[in-house]
Amino acid sequence: MHFSACLVIVSTLMLAACATPERAGHGQGGTEDTWHPVTLPGKRVTEYTPEIKAGRHAVRAWADASSSLWRRKMDVPAHGLGEVTWSWWVDGPVAGADLADADLSDAAAQVMFAFDGDHSGLSQRNRMMFELARTVTGEAPPYATLVYVWANKAPVGSIIVGPRTDRIRRIVLDSGVQGVRNWREHRRNLAADFERAFGEAPGRLIGIAMMTDADNTRSKAQAWYGPIELVK
Repeated sequence: MHFSACLVIVSTLMLAACATPERAGHGQGGTEDTWHPVTLPGKRVTEYTPEIKAGRHAVRAWADASSSLWRRKMDVPAHGLGEVTWSWWVDGPVAGADLADADLSDAAAQVMFAFDGDHSGLSQRNRMMFELARTVTGEAPPYATLVYVWANKAPVGSIIVGPRTDRIRRIVLDSGVQGVRNWREHRRNLAADFERAFGEAPGRLIGIAMMTDADNTRSKAQAWYGPIELVK
């Protein structure tokens, strides 16, 4: 496997948590880590900074041919999963991006939920990629990652299976220019969406992350993320 392809795999597998620190995971009774940036091997860094955007507290993400995460580790048992609420604002979708194409897989806004599970049931290909990620980063990838995304052109409601591994699946909530430069509010049922995307019940939630990336298209992207709140 070419090294550049390996970097893409590692980038997409390294998920665990993010957003506005004082709100996400509040009231869940799980163990919570501090918020911190996660850089990815061989990638320029997307900048994440707290700001007031259109009257609300937010985290601004600025990507310039870059890809990195702002994350927080969590520990919420499957039976404790409920709904999640957040809002996001983008200046516009990433021109030329295509989440189904590994070489063009960028997005202006993504909110990611990482889940634990039985790794013994993974395919040999996925086990090899997971081991590669562990070797390069020193961190075990999650069993499965559910991603909500603002896509460039994919239909709203569609599910996009990760082009490098099927353990990452994206649900398109916003697409194209519809709704840009405005706060878009979302409320989702995590367990129901996980079952719809993966065809199985979720395991323990081990992290949440935000990610704005424009490295594959060598372009720029800007987004703001409002507080992410887990609702029991």
